[in-house]
Amino acid sequence: MRTAPTILHLDMDAFYASAEQAAKPSLRGKAVIVGGLGPRGVVATCSYEARVFGVHSAMPMAQARRLAPNAAYLVPRFGLYRDISEQVMGLLRDLSPLVEPLSLDEAFVDLEAGQTAWDAESARLTGVKLRGDIRAVTGLTGSVGLAGSKMLAKIASEQAKPDGLVLIEPGTERELLAPMSVRTLPGVGPATGDHLRRAGITTVGEIAEAGEDELVRLLGKAHGVALYAMALAHDVRPVVAERDTKSVSVEDTYDVDIHDRVRVRMEVQRLADRCVGRLRDAHLSGRTIVLKVRRYDFSTLTRSETLRGPTDDPAVVREAAARLLESVDTTGGVRLLGVGVSGLADYTQEDLFAQARTAAAAAAAVAAAEEVEHAEKEEVEEAVEEPVPPAERRWHAGHDVRHAEFGHGWVQGSGLGRVTVRFETPGSPPGRVRTFRSDDPLLEVAEPLPLVERRPGGVGAPAGSPAAGGEG
Repeated sequence: MRTAPTILHLDMDAFYASAEQAAKPSLRGKAVIVGGLGPRGVVATCSYEARVFGVHSAMPMAQARRLAPNAAYLVPRFGLYRDISEQVMGLLRDLSPLVEPLSLDEAFVDLEAGQTAWDAESARLTGVKLRGDIRAVTGLTGSVGLAGSKMLAKIASEQAKPDGLVLIEPGTERELLAPMSVRTLPGVGPATGDHLRRAGITTVGEIAEAGEDELVRLLGKAHGVALYAMALAHDVRPVVAERDTKSVSVEDTYDVDIHDRVRVRMEVQRLADRCVGRLRDAHLSGRTIVLKVRRYDFSTLTRSETLRGPTDDPAVVREAAARLLESVDTTGGVRLLGVGVSGLADYTQEDLFAQARTAAAAAAAVAAAEEVEHAEKEEVEEAVEEPVPPAERRWHAGHDVRHAEFGHGWVQGSGLGRVTVRFETPGSPPGRVRTFRSDDPLLEVAEPLPLVERRPGGVGAPAGSPAAGGEG
């Protein structure tokens, strides 16, 4: 561990929800919950106003609605979040070449490598400036932790939330950690926490007092040694600029269990195409195709097939996924499907089909296709022609729209042939609400507006504000 607090951990505050509040003036200061809105959806992020009611990330959306029935419930807008994340990561890379992103809203930075900090005071000043730059560029807030190691910097940023900065001075680490719960340490989940509690160990200080031998006896050599070292504030992990992608995958959870085998096949084919799209966007290929199936009883099965060479061909991935599906019993219904590709490479094997299939597998794929085309043709047509009007499907709560007469707004809700829109922009006052027919030709889906508009010289101002040269 370093003798100066030059490892910085940034964690954006309630990222998705804060972005939505910044984009929607009528939601500022109110409970906002972002996630899947179906019966089986979960909370992705919620605002601090929603947390007062006990709502938290990964909570089932149905439970969140019971706790906070009057909150605003929105579907995620990942395109917007990625754009903001790129701006934030750009600011971090201005500080150092060693930036380790953990997610869209979280990253470690090695300030010493960028020569932007070398002692406690320079680190603090860098953190203060970073928080100001993030607010100016994105309109959002982030919490900063500074310490001599990654583990302690992350703990510091948690203490700094929301919208704060905490620096852990070298030499104070063990005193700081001692009264904290064992769950504070990385790798201590509910099961390990309960195991330690039964042994009379509930705080980090008690882990240190127990000693390495006792930790090894309780948890095994690898886990015990690592946990004891962390309790002593020992963490020598470096900030790694490039984190290798292990796999690329997509999955969908369905509001109603899928029982129709033909529909399951079609969903797997669709997921395979989406997965290949992500693979190609990342300029990658892969050798191992993985199918994930969660059945009606919550049992989750995974099946995989490794090709002789890497591929990014959608036909190859579709066929492999279809073969894997044949080995899974979906009779009782399916609630989740996923398709992934692992064993990644940055090149593609040329002889795809020779390596992807044996003659028997090819015959099985042809037989399956013929079965769909002939024996179950009517069922396929019914699955394609589900009675869900396209106009209804496009109006997602929270997404941007534009009306030819009223301008830019966002969807508050839709259903029964109607869509309700609030017309406002990031820099406007709270806007008026109007309801339209779902098929109104004057209403269309729109791209998100920037939360902060750039002015010459790089100074930011809320989009649409007088300072940005827009509407007041």
